[in-house]
Amino acid sequence: MTTTISQDGIRGFLHRPDGSAQAGLVITHGAGANCQAPLLVSVAEAFAKNGFAVLRCDLPFRQRKPAGPPTRSTAGEDRAGLAKAVAFLRTVVDGPVAMGGHSYGGRQASMLAAEEFGAADALLLFSYPLHVPDKPDQLRTQHFPNLRTPSFFVHGTKDPFGTPDEMRKALALIPGRHELQLIEGAGHDLRRPAFDLDAVVAEVIRLLSGS
Repeated sequence: MTTTISQDGIRGFLHRPDGSAQAGLVITHGAGANCQAPLLVSVAEAFAKNGFAVLRCDLPFRQRKPAGPPTRSTAGEDRAGLAKAVAFLRTVVDGPVAMGGHSYGGRQASMLAAEEFGAADALLLFSYPLHVPDKPDQLRTQHFPNLRTPSFFVHGTKDPFGTPDEMRKALALIPGRHELQLIEGAGHDLRRPAFDLDAVVAEVIRLLSGS
């Protein structure tokens, strides 16, 4: 069952599983998208099928404007919006709650987790934007040494925002448990080729359980 959520600065869709939710996931979008992005819908459906309550939500910058990228000056507001979404989902489920997103959304989730340990119980990060295409020296890894939340990265081998080798090198900066799943031939949008979302769910369950 999916219901629309619009309250206290939270806007999105709540997917509930059949039966009681055993865990939760807050998932959000990239800089040029919103929570209706096909990837997010597919992720939400896969997790709900496996017993999760999933909140796919619009970040504050997207709530303010229907199109266009976020600005650096308001990124803190986006992280605050994510924290609010996680707090809401914790009122829906008694179990652990993971947090993440695609590209910009995942980056903000990882920054929030680095700033506030315990902001979520695990991270799920699709197409982490390691650097701007063609600018590999401008890495977005300053917060990685403070990231202790178990993290699962899903990344295409043809993603211009970071090669597999660049991702492996960057993730070595993270002191907490982390895993990297590479999708052969996929670009930044992860649209093709198709990959096994049930395997992604299984990995997040392992991270949440500590096994």
